[in-house]
Amino acid sequence: MSPRKNAQVAFASAVAVLLFSAVAAYSTIVRLRESAGWVVHSFEVETTLGDIDSSIAKLARARSGFAIEGNEALLESFAATLPEVQQKLRRVRTMTADNARQQEMCTRLEKITEQRINLFRRSIEAKKSSPQDAAGQSVIAGQILGLASENAFVMQQMRQEEHRLLQQRIAAATRLYDLTVVILFFSFALALVLFFIHYRLLTIELKARAAAETAACDGEESLRQLTARLLHMQDEERRKFSRELHDSLGQYLVGVKMSLEMVSRSRPTDPLLTGAIQLLDQSIAETRTISHLLHPPLLDEVGFASAAKWYIEGFSERSGIEVKLEMPESLSRLPRPLELGLFRVLQESLTNIHRHSKSAKAEVTLNLLPDRVVLQVKDYGRGVPQELLKTFRTKGTSFGVGLTGMRERVRELGGRLEIQSNLSGTQISATIPLALPTRASSLSAADLSSASQD
Repeated sequence: MSPRKNAQVAFASAVAVLLFSAVAAYSTIVRLRESAGWVVHSFEVETTLGDIDSSIAKLARARSGFAIEGNEALLESFAATLPEVQQKLRRVRTMTADNARQQEMCTRLEKITEQRINLFRRSIEAKKSSPQDAAGQSVIAGQILGLASENAFVMQQMRQEEHRLLQQRIAAATRLYDLTVVILFFSFALALVLFFIHYRLLTIELKARAAAETAACDGEESLRQLTARLLHMQDEERRKFSRELHDSLGQYLVGVKMSLEMVSRSRPTDPLLTGAIQLLDQSIAETRTISHLLHPPLLDEVGFASAAKWYIEGFSERSGIEVKLEMPESLSRLPRPLELGLFRVLQESLTNIHRHSKSAKAEVTLNLLPDRVVLQVKDYGRGVPQELLKTFRTKGTSFGVGLTGMRERVRELGGRLEIQSNLSGTQISATIPLALPTRASSLSAADLSSASQD
């Protein structure tokens, strides 16, 4: 699996381990709460047994007091205490309903308590019927004493059984607690290991992604340099081709024309010679026009201002599109790469207006600022579809080679190319700093050197 998949598996496993730990911790807390409840339960059983002892002792004191003193008020206390004893016995039986042994001892305790109460009643009846029968009271007292010992033994057994159950429950809760602590420790340790693995895998993936992005940036930079070099080579080839057309082919055509004119002097009425001379004139004009379009001599000789005016005038004559030019009147010479870049932007923009926009007029504006120059070419045509414009801005595609090359040329000069378009027309803005980047300057120097050698 890929590092991302492994990281996802490690993260999911760590989360599962933590959830398991949470369930184990919750289960332990529930069991500990149950153990705490059993502790309270045991203390309540022991307390209730103590209350039974206390109530029976109260009955015994009331019986013995009446037997000795004959105080009738003690009988009222005796009668009031009897329901308490029965209620507490029933409570003990209910509280120990989950333990069969305790239920057996509850039965013995109830039986003993009933026997003692019956003896208390016999003693009271004997006192009422025979107040002076001390011997009879002594016999009953002996029987009560024997049952009291048996009652104490049964209660002691019940307390010991409850204590034993309590110790078992505490021991079970302690084992569960220790087991849960161990489980939580190993679970958290395993979760930490899994999170560390997740972190390492993500780190590896991020490093790989950073390396890929770096490689992509290096590739893009290399491609950009190659594109810039190709554009410069294209400009140089245009310059050379323009020079060859003007200096070589153009001169040959002029020579042929001169020869035909000399021949035509001896044959002035020959229509073929006249037609040939006219065709030569057109060929010479077309050759000069193509030469100037490939690379205007004015661009090298007097600068961008004159070359732009000459090109716009010729473009308006050929296309029929009215072009308005605005630029500073006293525009001085700019760096050679900057002038060439501005002229190619102007050339490509007007060509696109003629081919695609169907606009009857256009505006060209050049603004010279202290640190940069801004060239704007605006038309009033049908505009560029917004989908294509959005794709061009984000990815740099979906337009022809001309606009892409224009953008790369401006970027190579350290500037930016912006396209704004709607149903009212399109505006192309090229903003280029006056201080050219080192790379553009070096390419320009190399091109000048090669041009001088040619």
